[in-house]
Amino acid sequence: MERVTIFDTTLRDGEQSPGATMNVEEKLDIARQLARMGVDVIEAGFPVSSPGDFEAVRRIAEEVKGSVVCGLARAHPEDIDCAWDAIKVAESPRIHTFLSTSDIHLFHQIRKTREETLELARAMVARAKRHCADVEFSPMDATRSDPAFLCQVVEAVIEEGATTVNIPDTVGYTTPEEFYALIRGILEQVPNAHKAVFSVHCHNDLGLASANSLAALLAGARQIECTINGIGERAGNCSLEEVVMSLYVRRDRYPFITGIDTTQIYKTSRLVSNYTGIYVQPNKAIVGANAFAHESGIHQDGILKERRTYEIMDAKSIGLVESTLVLGKHSGRHAFKDRLAELGYDLSAEDLSRAFLRFKELADKKKEITDRDLEAIVADEVRAPVDIFHLEHVQVSCGDHNVPTATVRIVTPDGQVLEDAALGTGPVDAVYKAINRVIKVENRLTEFSVQSVTAGIDAIGEVTIRVEGDGLTFTGRGAATDIIVASAKAYMHALNKLLARRGTQEKVPQY
Repeated sequence: MERVTIFDTTLRDGEQSPGATMNVEEKLDIARQLARMGVDVIEAGFPVSSPGDFEAVRRIAEEVKGSVVCGLARAHPEDIDCAWDAIKVAESPRIHTFLSTSDIHLFHQIRKTREETLELARAMVARAKRHCADVEFSPMDATRSDPAFLCQVVEAVIEEGATTVNIPDTVGYTTPEEFYALIRGILEQVPNAHKAVFSVHCHNDLGLASANSLAALLAGARQIECTINGIGERAGNCSLEEVVMSLYVRRDRYPFITGIDTTQIYKTSRLVSNYTGIYVQPNKAIVGANAFAHESGIHQDGILKERRTYEIMDAKSIGLVESTLVLGKHSGRHAFKDRLAELGYDLSAEDLSRAFLRFKELADKKKEITDRDLEAIVADEVRAPVDIFHLEHVQVSCGDHNVPTATVRIVTPDGQVLEDAALGTGPVDAVYKAINRVIKVENRLTEFSVQSVTAGIDAIGEVTIRVEGDGLTFTGRGAATDIIVASAKAYMHALNKLLARRGTQEKVPQY
């Protein structure tokens, strides 16, 4: 069985999902978990895009071991040099550069002829190769490119030293049969194709990203680029858990192996969902809440008699198991820390102390604390270094015959304690207006959602919001047994993200 390389781009393409912006510490947590899961290549970000992204890629390159750490770069000299500066400290660094090859992109976007594009691709791969032995090249919009020209570019970049050539379905346009033929044709027609590993990066605009990626494997590709939970631009990317479990369950059809520890899949999915604020839909394959749930009487009857009647994989194979360790108000720090480690969280001493204090507060209100409760606590408490303004107190008065009124107390970055109050159409509206009176930052609330973390009257309520500011979308999450408090925390989290980004907009060093 041949080995397939798993290239994860959650921290780069995944973060391009609206509102999925993460801070450096959150990206580090995810990168460590990806390495723990056995991901071969972690695309840590796009270093030249912002100082924050540069710092995140540099920290991941410096601290995460066991995986190749990759930085993305356009086919520009300064991008390539900046990417190298960010990843050069990595145990195994890779530069990934890309350039459009479809006529629609050449004519309308980059305004270059085919000849100019071919020479630029050569030059930039050669430049990357002078920095780094491991170089990947992507002809963007490959599936809408002229196959003959695409083969020319592929041959040229391999001549210049590209060790991996990625064929992206950038706009999610192709079908499995077409993609199989395209990959097979490139491998047969490019004379030096044997000198590089061929990769695929499929988008999910038609819902075919995973199917296209698997078809490409059968055609000869040996690297799949994907994201956790399938997040990414527009409709997202090929989902890591879908392709990995397809290879795991259907070995008869796909004679390939990966280095992924599948029992880490579920906890990685939850970690990414918590940090990005993007919920996993209940019917999502592999990791959705309903993936192993059965309501039909016929299905339930079959499952009780033999699980294989209606389940093609064991929930334990993706790490979906209930802990035998029941946490409650008498549980100590050691048991708490161990359970967080099982869920994939490796907290600093300071973060652990904050999370443990919240756990104890919750344990006084709930008899038993579930894994979902713990995830909500960690997602809510581990905010550093985003916590610029701190919400110290919120109080609301409302009712069917009262005008909703909210009072907030906020600690500013320089330690001042400010209070203000506001009226609103409802309690949450009043809280947000009061916060805006203290934190004078222009923004627009675009999405507000509430869900119960667990069942029961004492459940934690989790609020996710999105705000627009400075032309970008920022996600905020808050969790508490009081839904108004959770709403206030979520709003503060989103505003702090917006302000943190403003504070890191100084220019990236130029080369």
